[in-house]
Amino acid sequence: MHEGIAPDSILSFAQAQKTDVIVMGTHGRRGFDRLMLGSVTERVMRRAPCPVLAVGKPSHDSRAADEERHRPRHLSRILFCTDFSENSERALHYAISATTEYDAELTLLHVLEEVSNPAKKDKAIAAAKEQLDRLVPSEGRKTLKIKTAVRIGKPYEQIIQLAVEAQIDMVAMAVHGRGALDLAVFGSTTYRVLQLGPCPVLVVHV
Repeated sequence: MHEGIAPDSILSFAQAQKTDVIVMGTHGRRGFDRLMLGSVTERVMRRAPCPVLAVGKPSHDSRAADEERHRPRHLSRILFCTDFSENSERALHYAISATTEYDAELTLLHVLEEVSNPAKKDKAIAAAKEQLDRLVPSEGRKTLKIKTAVRIGKPYEQIIQLAVEAQIDMVAMAVHGRGALDLAVFGSTTYRVLQLGPCPVLVVHV
């Protein structure tokens, strides 16, 4: 039991305990709540010394959903999103670790911006798939269940769409810099996936 300002207490406890992951809930999915993560969760995510797993409220509060909430969660399908920056590699390590722990299926996703020229589009997709394949560690090629996917469009929309279609259990994403979640306007891909995504999101600071 700790007394004091909630975010500060959570962060100091996590640092003292050398916590590996902080798990926190976000607000509901209706109306204005859908645009807010919750002030405590936001503050913790900005300054956390470790990854933060943000878990949203189910879209409905039926008895079945309540029972589901209290069951142990098994991660069967994990989605890792990358822009191919060097900074995203740390988030991949966490995604692979969870994939190994749960014997899950891991999908590596890269989203391309709109490409008007069909020839250029095919070339860009092929190049992105090659880059995704190179991210798979050699020791995991035979033991892990890993798929790759390349989509075209707005990153956050494509991430959420794939998460829904593939019934993803957890999305892993990198946040570039400690101030990335401080945006006054919800412009970051990670923040929008946190707001609107259908499953928990593991946010890894890099």
